[in-house]
Amino acid sequence: MSTNTRNTIVITGANRGIGYAMAKIFQQRGDIIYALCRQSSKDLDALGVNVVEEIDIATQVGIEKAVTSLNGINIDLLINNAGILRDEQLSDLNKDTIIEQFNVNALAPLCLSHALLSNLSSGSKIGLITSRMGSVTDNTSGGRYGYRMSKAALNIASVSLARDLDDKNIAVGIYHPGYVQTEMVNRDGVLSNGDISASEAAERLIALMDNLSMADSGVFKHSNGETLPW
Repeated sequence: MSTNTRNTIVITGANRGIGYAMAKIFQQRGDIIYALCRQSSKDLDALGVNVVEEIDIATQVGIEKAVTSLNGINIDLLINNAGILRDEQLSDLNKDTIIEQFNVNALAPLCLSHALLSNLSSGSKIGLITSRMGSVTDNTSGGRYGYRMSKAALNIASVSLARDLDDKNIAVGIYHPGYVQTEMVNRDGVLSNGDISASEAAERLIALMDNLSMADSGVFKHSNGETLPW
């Protein structure tokens, strides 16, 4: 993938937040974007990219629709961005929401990447948007059981993906975007929580993906470039 040519980029969860911000930046530089989402938004519609709706990547139907919509398209960069956050504490453990997060945050990105392998070729890249909350070393506060467990699962799946795709020359990037001002961490609709904007996080992530090579495939990175502990 080169910044000097027009690349084909697929982004899940592209209707808002970091996904939308990345789609906007890629569109502005002339790339071909396939924006996958369950339901589009006014902002995404206004970009003029290829919007593919009704894609719930946690379901087999959603995966199959994504595959059909992308049939015959060579993907330079697949960004698995879609994710959900719930809040289980030890005093309020909810098995259903933990399983829900596993399905969306860990299994779905792996299954989608697997389903689209025929769309990837030597030099293609896969970016997985994870979280440092999936780091065992970094967990000093506890709680958030489903989110932490699902992101840790995504991290190890991403490393396996990097190892398995090494001989195909497909690099895999594993990225924590930072504490971003999105609706995910601001349930009241006011983007007061977060250290950086979605646009800034998107710029950082895109810079990392532009520079991703086989040499750092499977490395867990903060969007600021720091290598994070497992």
